[in-house]
Amino acid sequence: MYRGKKISLVIPAYNEEKLIRPTLENLPELLDQIYVVDDCSPDNQNAVVEACSKKDPRVTLLKHEVNQGPGGAIITGYLQSSLDGHDITVVIGGDNQMDLSEVTNFLDPIIDGRADYTKGNRFLLSKLEDTLDKMPKTRLIGNWIITGLTKVASGYYSSMDVVDGYTAISKDAIDTINWKKAWKRYGYPMDFLIRMNAYGFRCLDIPRTAIYLPGERQSQIKGFNYALRVSPMLFRNFMWRLQFKYLYRSFHPLVLFYILGFILTPVGAMGLGYLAFDKFFQAGRIVTGPITILIALVFLMGMQFFLFAMLFDMQENKNEYREEGRNRGI
Repeated sequence: MYRGKKISLVIPAYNEEKLIRPTLENLPELLDQIYVVDDCSPDNQNAVVEACSKKDPRVTLLKHEVNQGPGGAIITGYLQSSLDGHDITVVIGGDNQMDLSEVTNFLDPIIDGRADYTKGNRFLLSKLEDTLDKMPKTRLIGNWIITGLTKVASGYYSSMDVVDGYTAISKDAIDTINWKKAWKRYGYPMDFLIRMNAYGFRCLDIPRTAIYLPGERQSQIKGFNYALRVSPMLFRNFMWRLQFKYLYRSFHPLVLFYILGFILTPVGAMGLGYLAFDKFFQAGRIVTGPITILIALVFLMGMQFFLFAMLFDMQENKNEYREEGRNRGI
């Protein structure tokens, strides 16, 4: 119990036989229940978890019959936590990479009514230098690429470090969102953010300490490869968010701006490409001043529609995402 609220912790676990024990050691007293969700792990992690549960009765092992991915494990924990009546559910990894001494920083904004979902951000000013020193450069690049794509897909343009898995969520958000359609594999943090935006929930970035254990397998983010794997999911979810938020829940003309941008920009780009091909390889048979101007205008109009749509989207969501560091004057 913390400030009159029941708090649970969800830990998705797969092949964490070595690191799950230190993760479960010295858990804060404010946590009322700890759910370790086994995602069909082939190693001996469950025996370790059961041994820990004998020492700490708050630890409960939930088991999947079929591997669902980390997002699926978290959703299982969410639903069980809500069913058991917990007001806030915290999520950390089973890799001993997230410091639970900082957990109240994630809980306070939700209890105070300033947020419905809080997530870690290792790049806020109070943690930036420490993170840059610790995080491998390949992961930094991948993180930045994915964050840029997620800003557009989610509508949370102030978000950073979108891959961070240290989060807390209110019971209301758990009960409102349709988790059956959520992405369950790697890339789930971005999917969850997109759903938070679509349902109109407020999110807050929380400064947290980056922890990396030398020689241990921890993150699955491998730079460009990870970005390529999650990009199709981000695009699908982006289109779903526009439809769900701006057509079903309400209406905003930015949807039309995005549609025109997606149509005119590639048409104009292909037209300019063909004109260049015609100019250099076919002696410019169709290249004329009016045609060139028309195609250039199509391309520029498409870009303008797209940029204005992003601007409107940003303005619509400016009050739904905050950085805790800025609120503290960091």
